[in-house]
Amino acid sequence: MARVVILGGGVSGHTAATFAAKWLGSAHEVVVVTPNSKWNWIPSNIWVGVGEMSKEEVTFDLAPVYAKAGITYKQAKAVSLNPEGSESSDKPFVTVEFTQEGREGESEDIEYDYVVNATGPKLNFGATPGLDAGHTVSVCTADHAVHASSEFKKSIERMKSGERQKFLIGTGHGMCTCQGAAFEYIFNIEHELTKAGVRDLADIKWISNESFLGDFGMGGLHMKVGGYTVSSKIFTESLFTERDVSWIIGAHVSKVEAGRIEYELLDGSTGEEEFDFSMLIPPFAGVGLKAYAKDGSDITSTVFAPNGFMKVDANYGAGSYENWKASDWPATYQNPTYDNMFACGIAFAPPHGISKPMSSPNGTPINPTPPRTGMPSGIIGKAVAHSICDKILKGENAPLREASMADMGAACVASAGKGIFDGTAAAMTVYPVVPDFEKYPGTGRDTDYTFGEVGLAGHWIKHILHHMFIYKAKLKPGWTLIPE
Repeated sequence: MARVVILGGGVSGHTAATFAAKWLGSAHEVVVVTPNSKWNWIPSNIWVGVGEMSKEEVTFDLAPVYAKAGITYKQAKAVSLNPEGSESSDKPFVTVEFTQEGREGESEDIEYDYVVNATGPKLNFGATPGLDAGHTVSVCTADHAVHASSEFKKSIERMKSGERQKFLIGTGHGMCTCQGAAFEYIFNIEHELTKAGVRDLADIKWISNESFLGDFGMGGLHMKVGGYTVSSKIFTESLFTERDVSWIIGAHVSKVEAGRIEYELLDGSTGEEEFDFSMLIPPFAGVGLKAYAKDGSDITSTVFAPNGFMKVDANYGAGSYENWKASDWPATYQNPTYDNMFACGIAFAPPHGISKPMSSPNGTPINPTPPRTGMPSGIIGKAVAHSICDKILKGENAPLREASMADMGAACVASAGKGIFDGTAAAMTVYPVVPDFEKYPGTGRDTDYTFGEVGLAGHWIKHILHHMFIYKAKLKPGWTLIPE
C-alpha cells in the first residue's frame, strides 16, 4: 500500500487529495495535513468583508468530507520534511504539529511514499511595519473578512451621521500579489456605499504596487472588449474613472500607523495618505517548512527557494527580464532533487515574475509577484495528483502529467458589487496565463481567447460559481464533472 501525504487543504491541496483518493481507491492511503478545521472558498471572502455573505456561507467542516472520501485527516501544520528518512530508517517522513483542540503541542512523524506541498502562503503582515498592528483590515481569511465587515459597518454608521470617511484599499507592500482580491473589494465597498446612500460622503482611493492599472501581476494583457482589442490598462482605468475611484500606483507601503500610511513610489519620491478605513493585502511568503537530510543536517536551501516556496521543475537561472521565456515555467511541479516530492498552488516557487521587475532609485523593489491562485491552483493540484496516481498504479516509469501556466488558460470573474439586479462583475479570460511572446508576438497571448466584459451577467456567473465550487469541494454527486 502506498501513502500519499498532502500538506494543505486549500483549493490546490483539496483538489489533489480528493482526486487522488478517488483514483487510488481503498488499496492506498491519502493523508491530508492542514491546520484548519474548515475549508474556505476564498474568492467569496470579499462578500463576507462587506456584509453580503456570512462566514458560514463560505466555509464548511473538512472532517466529514474527508471521512466520506476515505481520506485520513490530521488537523495539524507541517513543520519539516525528511525526504531521505533518518539514520534509523530509509523511509521519508514529514513532521507535523497538531492544531486540533485538545492536541495542541503534540507532534507526529508521518511516513510517506509521495508528498505534495500545498501549504499555500504565509500571510506576511510583518513585512510592512504596522501592517500587523490592527490599523487596517484584511479579507485573506473568512475570520479576517468578518472583522472587516464589522469595521466597514462602523464607517457607514459614521457617514449616516454626516461624517466624511476616507477609504484606502490595495496592496500593503511593494512585492505583493493578489491585486485581484483588493480590486474586487474596493468596488464592492463602492457598491455598498452607494446602496447605503452615503457614497457622496466617501473618498475612495486605490494604492497598488502595479506600475499601471490592470497589471494584476500578469504584466497586463490585451483583450477583446465589445469586438475591439484593448489593453487591460484602458479597461481598468475606465472602471475606476466611472466609479470615481482615484489611484496611487507603483507604490510600496513602507509604514502603517493608525489612520495613516507612508509609501515610496517608483520614481523614488515618498508620500503619505490618511484613511478612516483601510484594507491592504499583505505580501506572501512560504510557510517556513524546514528540510533535513538523513544525518539531520539542514537542507532547506536545497528543497526551498529563499522565499520559502518549494523548488520544482522550473528554470531558476533565467536571469534578467530580457531572457525570460514561457518555457521557464514548471510543467510537472516535481522537486528536482527528490522525485517523490511535488508542490502545487501557491506553494511552488515560480522561476521569476510575470510583470517586468522594477525598483525605485533607492533600490526598493516595487512590482507584483506572480499570481498562482484560483483556477490555476486547481488545475495544477489535479495534474499533480494524476502524476502520482499514475506512478502508483502504472509503475514508476509512468510519464508525469503537465500543467504549465504558460500553456494554461484561466477565467476570472472579479466582482464589482453584489446584487441580483444591480450587481456587476468584470468577467475576464486570459490565454495563456504566462505570456508566450515567441508564440504570440506583440501581446504574448491569443486575443481570440483573451477577452473581458463588465456587467450584471458577470455577477450572476460569479454567484453561480460560488455555489458550484462549494458543491464540488463537498464531493456532492457529480463533483468530478465540474471543471477546476
